[in-house]
Amino acid sequence: MADSFAGQNVETARRTLSARLHAHDIDSPDLDARMLVGAVLNLELTGLMIAAKRILTDGEAARLEHLADRRIAGEPIARILGVKEFWGLSLALSADTLVPRADTETIVEAALAHIDADNRRHDALRIADLGTGSGAILLALLSELWNASGIGTDINLAALQTARRNAIDLGFANRAAFVACDYASALAGGLDLIVSNPPYIRSAEIADLATEVRDHDPLRALDGGDDGLDAYRIIAPQAARRLGSGGWLVVEVGHDQSEDVAALMTAAGLVLQGAARTDLSGIRRAVTGRKLAG
Repeated sequence: MADSFAGQNVETARRTLSARLHAHDIDSPDLDARMLVGAVLNLELTGLMIAAKRILTDGEAARLEHLADRRIAGEPIARILGVKEFWGLSLALSADTLVPRADTETIVEAALAHIDADNRRHDALRIADLGTGSGAILLALLSELWNASGIGTDINLAALQTARRNAIDLGFANRAAFVACDYASALAGGLDLIVSNPPYIRSAEIADLATEVRDHDPLRALDGGDDGLDAYRIIAPQAARRLGSGGWLVVEVGHDQSEDVAALMTAAGLVLQGAARTDLSGIRRAVTGRKLAG
């Protein structure tokens, strides 16, 4: 192969890979190339710079070829590396979990904004993350709310194992528990905060998703039914029954779903908390309902 990495030094291999990724229209080819070379050599940026002139071994070159082929085929860089950063936390992934996305940090921001508005950041809050996947939202919140504890639920046992591993690795095992159930079905009441990033893609739109999502994220975590709202029809009434007085429900929604989800929350007896919070692209991403006394 003309652009094989065999016999190349570290820096040349990185440049070769970047050019190959660019030729296949891969986003951020320079960054991806650096991360893949770093993964093969187990080196961070500084280590790569120091090792720039070292010749790759045959094994390293073969490993890099394999990772390059996976990336060019559309596998997300986070899937290849098995790890993704979310809210400054390094989270392990598995085939049973979504890759956490920056848009979902909007849920964390919205939840913290409501908590801060009530001056409750230091309270012993009780949190539930429904459909927790890798545990991203729950663990991000626990990293900010040091007196809080939380439960992550998921119907996929393998996903729960990944979330539990992340909780242990990040030092939150004593404040995070994980339960196999359908959203909040196995949870008791009196919760202060419920968060969720449920499946919300319309079934008919799955085929049109980007390859990185369609072919590599678990279908169960994407498919929200015919109108994309199946999960919210379950979550809203569950939350209304399990939140304590003054508790919040904060959910992620698709680009055109905020009003429909808000209506479902209202129908369940929750009171909307202002307009939906937008993500960095200006999309209404986080909808919040609150359970009031009475």
